[in-house]
Amino acid sequence: MSDTPFGFGLPPEEPEDGDNGKKKGGQGGSQGPADPFGFGGGSGADNPFAALFGGMGGPGGEMNPGDLGAAFQKLGQMLSYEGGPVNWEMAKDIARQTVSQGAQDGSKDASLSPGERSAVEEAVRLADLWLDGVTSLPSGSGSVVAWSRAEWVEETLPVWKDLVNPLAERVGAAMGDVLPEEMQAMAGPLLGMMRSMGGAMFGTQIGQALGVLAGEVVGSTDIGLPLGPAGKAALLPGNIATFGAGLGVPQDEVRLYLALREAAHQRLFAHVPWLRSHLFGAVEGYARGIKVDTTKLEDVVGQIDPQHPEELQNALQQGMFQPEDTPEQKAALARLETALALVEGWVDAVVHAAAKPHLPSADKLRETLRRRRASGGPAEQTFSTLIGLQLRPRRLRDASRLWASLTDARGLDGRDGLWEHPDMLPTAADLDDPDGFVHHEQPDFSELDKMLGEAARDRGPDLGKPGREGEGPNGTPGEGKGDGDK
Repeated sequence: MSDTPFGFGLPPEEPEDGDNGKKKGGQGGSQGPADPFGFGGGSGADNPFAALFGGMGGPGGEMNPGDLGAAFQKLGQMLSYEGGPVNWEMAKDIARQTVSQGAQDGSKDASLSPGERSAVEEAVRLADLWLDGVTSLPSGSGSVVAWSRAEWVEETLPVWKDLVNPLAERVGAAMGDVLPEEMQAMAGPLLGMMRSMGGAMFGTQIGQALGVLAGEVVGSTDIGLPLGPAGKAALLPGNIATFGAGLGVPQDEVRLYLALREAAHQRLFAHVPWLRSHLFGAVEGYARGIKVDTTKLEDVVGQIDPQHPEELQNALQQGMFQPEDTPEQKAALARLETALALVEGWVDAVVHAAAKPHLPSADKLRETLRRRRASGGPAEQTFSTLIGLQLRPRRLRDASRLWASLTDARGLDGRDGLWEHPDMLPTAADLDDPDGFVHHEQPDFSELDKMLGEAARDRGPDLGKPGREGEGPNGTPGEGKGDGDK
């Protein structure tokens, strides 16, 4: 476990390229805790703010005035933060710092060579060619890029803001609600400090988590959500090499299989325009149902001591976040789990169909990725810790079987046509009975839309036109202008 869990120690000096993890002074460090967000009840450091002063000073323990000044400057920046519920600048700095320290397996981030970038571009182009034969959705990769770990942090941070802010806002609102109204006006400075501390707390935990996750993800869609910019397929060559180590599979095959998964996700998100908002809306709906144990928070607020700010962090580690046990929250959870399973199941089925004729190790790679998910891979762990959600592997396998059955029964167009409207997709109950869904007659929304469009075009040009005498608009009976009208 890191000795500086809140990341407030002096950051290691990065080289000019910013990515190869070499730093001066030999100051190293392992990764953060296995539960990087601290919501799972794990024990944190005795004093998370000790990193402000830890490691400073000379061999005899004397304090370097410059180090002390830097520590107080960082503390001042933390307490003066007046932004949203998460201090995202702090999150980005700590994520970059965590990346520069190296991953848990000891591997370091590095600037990518032209050869690595070229290999990624070629892999995605070939993957798109193979996918053309197994899906009716066209390519969604407008551009292809290779990222270092540090670049992954920078490029995905905007989407993490969308995912995390709803939960952080719930916590921030709870902080303001724990005091009686008559005391809130009097406690303005205290509440302001609490909000600043809360923003810093979330920022440091999220920064650590993203830094750890950056050491293991292989692309921009590992959790089934589009984390990168729209239309940009991205792979991380360094992490792909680590993922493939020990599998006994040629590196080119590993890269191609992961490129297929990335390209398949890009097709889905590019050509199903409602899918992104549907998924993120489900995440936000689930976050709205998270309740904060205000009793614990009240105890912390009642005993808060500016000299012991870690009390707020410790409280957050003691199971303060619980989903509301309401029909609305259960529905939100089911909707999100099902949507994520359908996305991942479709990708799994399509990628397997594309890879099987070309890659001898397709079955092995497919099972390796499935087991990675089943054992709680890094993406699932981070996402689960973030909002208390896990994508159940059983649902993913069920969804993959359903999509494969749909391919056999209805062909590519019939299968992929279900993405035209969210009401056409399988439900959680359908995942339990895939045969029933596959052979059930589905409503054809495209024909309905076509009929409505034609009706609108037929009526549109004539709407509002005056009728003949004795008729209303569009020739309907009504009050026309008679001979006696002036």
